Amino acid sequence: MKKLIFLWAALILGFQGMAQDEARLLRFPAVYGSQLVFSYAGDLYTVARTGGMARKLTNDENGYEMFARFSPDGKQIAFTGQYDGNTEVYTIPAEGGVPVRLTFTATLGRDDISDRMGPNNIVMTWRDNQSVVYRSRKQSFNDFKGQLFVAHTAGGLSEELPLPAGGFCSYSPDQSKLAYNRVFREFRTWKYYRGGMADDIWIYDFKTKTTENITNNPAQDIIPMWKGDKIWFCSDRDRTMNIFVYDLNTKQTRKITQFTEYDVKFPSLGDNYIAFENGGYIYLLDLATEKAERVTIRIADDFITGRDMIKDASKSIGTFALAPDGKRIAFGARGDVWTVPAKAGITRNLTTTSGVHERDVAWSPDGKYIAYISDRTGEDEIFIARQDGTGEPVQVTRDADTYKYGMIWSPDSKKLLWSDKMLRLQYVDVDSKQVSVVATSKDWEYTDFSWSPDSRWIAYTDPNSRGSSRIWLYEGSTGNKFPATDEWYECSSPVFSNDGKYLVFTSNRDFNPIYSWTEWNHAFTDMSKVYLITLAKSTPNPFKPENDEVSVKTEEPVAAKPESKPGKPEEKKEEAAKDKTVKIDAEGIMDRVISLPIDAGTYWNLAAVDENVYYVKGGSRGGGKPTLMIYNLKDKKENSAGEFNSYEISADNKKMLVVNSGRYAVIDLPKGKADVKDYADLTNMKVKVDLQAEWKQIYNEAWRQMKYFFYDPNMHGVNWNAMKDKYGVLVPYVNNRNDLNYLIGELVGELNIGHAYVSGGDKPDPPRIKQGLLGARLSRDGSGYYRIDKILSGENWDKSTRSPLTELGVDVKEGDFIIAVNGKPTKAMIDIYESLVNMAGVQVELTVNGSPSETNARKTIVVPIDKESDLYYYTWVQDNIRKVNDATNDEVGYIHIPDMGPEGLVEFAKHFYPQMSKKALIIDDRGNGGGNVSPMIIERLAREAVIMRMARNTGPNPGRLEMVLGPKICLIDQYSASDGDLFPYQFRALKLGKLVGTRTWGGVVGIRGSLPFIDGGSLQKPEFANYDFKENKWAIEGEGVSPDVWVDNDPAKEYAGDDQQLNKAIALIKEEMKNWPKELPAVPPFPDKSK
Repeated sequence: MKKLIFLWAALILGFQGMAQDEARLLRFPAVYGSQLVFSYAGDLYTVARTGGMARKLTNDENGYEMFARFSPDGKQIAFTGQYDGNTEVYTIPAEGGVPVRLTFTATLGRDDISDRMGPNNIVMTWRDNQSVVYRSRKQSFNDFKGQLFVAHTAGGLSEELPLPAGGFCSYSPDQSKLAYNRVFREFRTWKYYRGGMADDIWIYDFKTKTTENITNNPAQDIIPMWKGDKIWFCSDRDRTMNIFVYDLNTKQTRKITQFTEYDVKFPSLGDNYIAFENGGYIYLLDLATEKAERVTIRIADDFITGRDMIKDASKSIGTFALAPDGKRIAFGARGDVWTVPAKAGITRNLTTTSGVHERDVAWSPDGKYIAYISDRTGEDEIFIARQDGTGEPVQVTRDADTYKYGMIWSPDSKKLLWSDKMLRLQYVDVDSKQVSVVATSKDWEYTDFSWSPDSRWIAYTDPNSRGSSRIWLYEGSTGNKFPATDEWYECSSPVFSNDGKYLVFTSNRDFNPIYSWTEWNHAFTDMSKVYLITLAKSTPNPFKPENDEVSVKTEEPVAAKPESKPGKPEEKKEEAAKDKTVKIDAEGIMDRVISLPIDAGTYWNLAAVDENVYYVKGGSRGGGKPTLMIYNLKDKKENSAGEFNSYEISADNKKMLVVNSGRYAVIDLPKGKADVKDYADLTNMKVKVDLQAEWKQIYNEAWRQMKYFFYDPNMHGVNWNAMKDKYGVLVPYVNNRNDLNYLIGELVGELNIGHAYVSGGDKPDPPRIKQGLLGARLSRDGSGYYRIDKILSGENWDKSTRSPLTELGVDVKEGDFIIAVNGKPTKAMIDIYESLVNMAGVQVELTVNGSPSETNARKTIVVPIDKESDLYYYTWVQDNIRKVNDATNDEVGYIHIPDMGPEGLVEFAKHFYPQMSKKALIIDDRGNGGGNVSPMIIERLAREAVIMRMARNTGPNPGRLEMVLGPKICLIDQYSASDGDLFPYQFRALKLGKLVGTRTWGGVVGIRGSLPFIDGGSLQKPEFANYDFKENKWAIEGEGVSPDVWVDNDPAKEYAGDDQQLNKAIALIKEEMKNWPKELPAVPPFPDKSK
């Protein structure tokens, strides 16, 4: 009996152990027969359909294997992997084996599972046992947009499906039709989305070339799975993403699963089941019973990407501080506080806390302490620790209510001054822990502030978003404050000289306009210089006029020596040196501003020690690298200390820490050219990192940052604490940094907003190998050779649009056959692009011929490119220009703007100014990826003629030449995003013309750079929201901009080159031109002034 009881207890414990060991955070599942495959921590695993212990199928430490799909017969698995660096399509036997690479495609810059655009070359489905359908962005200029291609298991060139864009898809049983999504946004961290990209399930008929919308719902209907006479799909029409089914016979849709907490993620169709993820678990939906059950899966693995690792913290330095005597350097790196000897000695890690983020170090002037910000309490608090590592850190602040920025010590080492996201500037008394508020802004955060040498005064820049930021002075003993600069000129970076005589700062007071080459317009650049304020009225002007006079000697009686007083001379000198009381005369202080006689440019990082003023200089006109400059007030000369982008002077004013390209050196305080002989040795900044603890901290900090920075303090009504717990339970299952990004993305996605992005971090990063491409469309001839069907046009004077086969001296034309690559016959090559791997930018010898034969073949040298998307874009734009010109008798101009960044501004300038003589204009905003230059473009399009101008023997012209007078139309679509949303909104509000196309993306709450994370990860927090000026309502976000004339391009026609949206714009603009004057107002009769 005892044995039975013991056995029963052992079984219970065993079952409990199994439950505890159940795996979670399993992704991208697929099922066939009795086998289930999924991704975990970047590798593929297989397990019985009923669950149990999983077995690893792939083992690529740096890459991520994902989107496994069984072939129709269940014998092969296609997947997306990164074995060779680039993300490509592979197959392996279902039971496991050596992967076979099927594709060789362009090397994309954005090709990462953590990126919001998702990885490239994602396996979608199988067409048959020999053909794998995948989605690729290899030909698209827009990162949102990809096409569907077919790779063959036998290898060779991929086949392009006849659709302009596509995402998840599934073939009908007879393969005559395709159920698919036209938009792919499953990696967007934006849940409950209803903007212009919210897609439906479409059925494309390959025979009739017709497309049918079978869902037609404002929600997201995605990932169709066609089985028999039913199409299964995911939808968030009831908020949480669940599986629905559409009956092709009854045309009715039913909801199948009933999840309310977690979304159904990435389902895939098997022979009798649909496998999907929910809450990190894998479920199987039985297609016969329509019941879903969770599969219990265990994994026994070493999880190499999640183990504790030795990391080099010197690769993750965020902040630094110099010891008062310059003998050591403090670093905030990899979430810890370090000190490193300037010359020789031991490296100390003062904190060693993988699960805590310590940052923003500052060394006390008396040398005793290093202050830093730590989140060990769950919030940002200031701590101080003894610099030698002894004792326990002391918490200086409490009850944090927001994010803190870096702090600075007062010279007497008694106070710490910092700013925060609540727009406050505060200091704390280190002993009493009493916090005093210096100032509170209504415009922005305080970024520039400093102490006076006597620790009595604080100088700071008060931000002004709609005017000039001014410098203020605050007296700690009284709380009084007053401005030191006027409201006319932008000022920043105030610092006191070490003797307390001057306040040194930068200000934009130098107005030297430059003029554009494209239009009569100006810009002001390099406006800044370094300025001084004499704080006391009695302080002489260091640049006062001097007048040399002859010294005349006179006979004078010898004066009696005064009686000596008690005290040694040395004591008197020390007393005088200690008297650093700063005197500030507020009256007339704004009139005591003096400019250093230096060139205008860009200046930062100021300091003033004795007669020298230190600053780092940059400048758009002069170019070059940042340079540390020294201006000597006594000699009135400026000298260069060398190319350093940052520095810090020790508290004793004898040493300087200089920074150059991630290297740190401590030198004697320079008076001229710095002599850097040795850089600090950072090789011992190694730390054993508990990745699990670190990832938990990163997750919590991401939640906290969003809590304090999200534009809506109500968090869109979302219970943010509950969301932290909801996804936090999955964090312990993370064993690959990419999966942590996935969880953080799910978390921030709950806010239902665009521009909430997560990326980066210290994660596996396979080396990218540049794929050589020829800028041409090739096909395999029956002879085995490769035929050049089309050569893409380009602009060979521009590297970004260089078309290799059109370059001067390259003897190749359309219709030619490539006989050999570097002497190797192409008819023996399964895929010609395999011979061009790692050949981008490298000379390659092609053997070509007008016929598929080696006879009379010729050789030519080409230099392949690594992507062709720019050439496809250039060709598309040129085709559109030609279409508009042909349809309007060259009277209407066409401009496409790919984004609202520098590239988009360039494209606008390249095409706007040469077409100003056109009578009308079509502006194409489709596929615009956003940016921030839309106001510049709108201003040019909104110009109106007020007066005409003429000159002898010339015709009339508008008084301002840079404008198009006639009607305008703007094209938009679901890929018009961010500032590409704001552009058509402004276009309509200013009544510039009609909007034609489909509803835009709908994401306009803006972002700025990421705050630091322990391992270098990134989180963009939507901070800057837009609302309508006239109607005082939130605009665009989550909805998009609707067109005045709705035109949705038919996919088959668009693929064939028939752009219905552009055609409609042409028709409308031609109609509107009928109501515009055909000619400009004629020159009136010349005046007769003879009477």
